Amino acid sequence: MLDESLLDAPANLARADHRGLLRGAAEAGALVRTGIRNASEAGILALRPEGRPRAVLVAAAGAGPTTVADLLDALAGSACPVVRLTPTGVAAAAGALRWNLPGWAGPVDLLLIVTPDGSEPGLALLAEQAYRRGCTVVAVTPRGAPLTETVDGARGLAVPMATSNTSYGSTSYGSTSLGPTAYGSESNEPTEPTPYAPDRDRRTPYEQDATTPGTLWGLLVPLLLLFDATGLYTAPADALQKVADRLDRAAERCGPAVVTYSNPAKSLAVELDEALPLIWTEGQAAGPVGRRFAALLAALPGRPALAAELPEALTAHEALLAAPAGENDSDSHLDDFFRDRVDDASLRPRAVLLRDRPSGGLSAAPAARELAHGHAVPISELEPQEGSDLEALAELIALTDFTAAYLSLGAATDKTPDDLP
Repeated sequence: MLDESLLDAPANLARADHRGLLRGAAEAGALVRTGIRNASEAGILALRPEGRPRAVLVAAAGAGPTTVADLLDALAGSACPVVRLTPTGVAAAAGALRWNLPGWAGPVDLLLIVTPDGSEPGLALLAEQAYRRGCTVVAVTPRGAPLTETVDGARGLAVPMATSNTSYGSTSYGSTSLGPTAYGSESNEPTEPTPYAPDRDRRTPYEQDATTPGTLWGLLVPLLLLFDATGLYTAPADALQKVADRLDRAAERCGPAVVTYSNPAKSLAVELDEALPLIWTEGQAAGPVGRRFAALLAALPGRPALAAELPEALTAHEALLAAPAGENDSDSHLDDFFRDRVDDASLRPRAVLLRDRPSGGLSAAPAARELAHGHAVPISELEPQEGSDLEALAELIALTDFTAAYLSLGAATDKTPDDLP
């Protein structure tokens, strides 16, 4: 159960936020700017490739990097197939995972390696395999990670991941400012990264945690610039600067100093409390955002959620709307309004509509609303403000990242200090 009183207590949120979830979400704009600088220093902006790759292969480790592959696939569209290489192994630990190139991969293909860790031996082996096949290799990984040396040895390009090394134990959320400076920093630029240290606690610095908000942008931005250089998607540096500005504005709207009734992320967190979110998406990039939101809800607050794209979601989730969990069809109409709902442990569905610009101007949103209302299921809607496709994508990611963070922190207050993540 969500502790709603915590949401409007910034100081208490700071004490509960041991993993820096809110700060990670707030620094997304700064990480975009740092990512642009890192990509420029690595030489991506100066690339002048001859033609496009036949296919883009993406090897990603963790939930955050997997979203990067999903987003790149959605953004590239029909320009080029984007294939995610699925790892195998006896465990989910970084040292146990292995990746393999498909048999057809060769010199005309591009391999992208995306990881917030950089110590995975399986990714190093993959880079060496790609070198033998003649594939071009580009990796985004923490500065100084072991993978960097391997990629350089394979004549590839290693781009440092944009990170922040703020100590979250001293974060101050009590500022009256609503922007990124409300998170205890005098500047919205992340500090210079420290050298790679594989033996440090990976759950404290959020750049090492693939599920923490902010990690996504540190990995994604250099690859967007690479896609722009290769002609796969239009994402120049000035467009990404506008994305950073949009993320800053989203942080102002969703930050901990903003009260719940005027904070879209806090409001959505309250609406999703004790609910089964049915995340319905519409638009080119909304699908990956919805799947990322469902993954974050599972990874951070530990809440189940289902994501599907419209209009297929209307049939895929219809049975869930018709028979709410814990109720029998024969007596669902006899719901006792005065029952003790504290003892009612069942999750009731709630539709969450994430909308980008639907293709061709056609929209299934009216049908989605009609279906939800017909089954007396509440529906929450998130639609970005006007702007480019990338800006709309950034706003949806920011809103859902903050929502997952608030749900996680609200649930964590029910635990003892030793149980907190």
